[in-house]
Amino acid sequence: MIFVVVITIDLLHLQNDFSYRRNRFSRRAFITSFIRKWRKRSCNLSQETIYRKKNNIQKTKSLFQRYNKLALFDAIEWVHADILDVPSLEHAFVNITKVYHCAALISFDPKDENLLRKINIEGTANMVNFCLAKGVQKLCYVSSVAALGDLAAHETIITEETEWNPEKHHSDYAISKYGAEMEIWRAQQEGLNVIIVNPGVIIGPGFPNQGSGQLIKKINDGLLFYTSGSTGFVAVDDVVKNMYQLMESDISGERFILIAENIVFKTLFDTIADTLKVKRPSVEAKPFIMGITWRLYWVFSLFTQKTNHLSKDTARSFLSKDHYSNNKIKTTLNTSFLDIHQYIKERFTVN
Repeated sequence: MIFVVVITIDLLHLQNDFSYRRNRFSRRAFITSFIRKWRKRSCNLSQETIYRKKNNIQKTKSLFQRYNKLALFDAIEWVHADILDVPSLEHAFVNITKVYHCAALISFDPKDENLLRKINIEGTANMVNFCLAKGVQKLCYVSSVAALGDLAAHETIITEETEWNPEKHHSDYAISKYGAEMEIWRAQQEGLNVIIVNPGVIIGPGFPNQGSGQLIKKINDGLLFYTSGSTGFVAVDDVVKNMYQLMESDISGERFILIAENIVFKTLFDTIADTLKVKRPSVEAKPFIMGITWRLYWVFSLFTQKTNHLSKDTARSFLSKDHYSNNKIKTTLNTSFLDIHQYIKERFTVN
């Protein structure tokens, strides 16, 4: 019995690199997206990893160094490919039995609308087509709570069954993830076993300049403002644990919300600030302030052509009070989630 790594994925990265793992008996699991952290499991797996850009290999290496696992990094064979480059995918799908599709572009900048659709929808369609053509047994797609439905007047909490209302406003990102889910359901109709997971905001250490790490870095640098909005949060460890268990089960044709708890942003910001031993954000950014701010960011982005880090949709998300249910995954797998506040204290504590 060999202990090897099972990759933990952080979905909040602006890239579409991907990796795959292979065991010694030609039973292979293909994983799209970037390596975030890992946990050991008793699986007979060796590993090959596909990359899109060389600098992302170095980012991954730094993460292995963080956990003193360079020996595992050196055991990986790196292969160049891209989910939008069909010929490059051809050789990657030889003897693949399971696929974890996590690659995505995450952006709320209106200028990225076409790119979002291309990477998130077309890229997913490519993965689905290869799964069907190559006889893959099971596909797990990592979507987002952004692709879930819209509450009706009598509803108070969003579940897997909440219906998408096309008449309501949705961000370009949400539309692209919803469109990608349609590709997954197409795969099911054509005979592929599929699972969709819808994580909330994923928290995990490793990359301070990307994803949820940017929020933690801003608070560490003295973020002044907070909002009273709320959303669902989940530790990256729990995302991977549940994905793995779902893929190893007989469950198919289902989607599952992955959140540990719904948290008000101010409460989360305070926990992060206290953990980092910095001043808590102290000024509430009310709708009026957020309205002025996103417009200023828009004008700045328009004239500089730089990425808009606070779009109208971003401001809307920080002000929204969204509540999600995790009852389905907890009941199905009899699982529990790490406490987010405790997780932050343990993983981001300043000595």
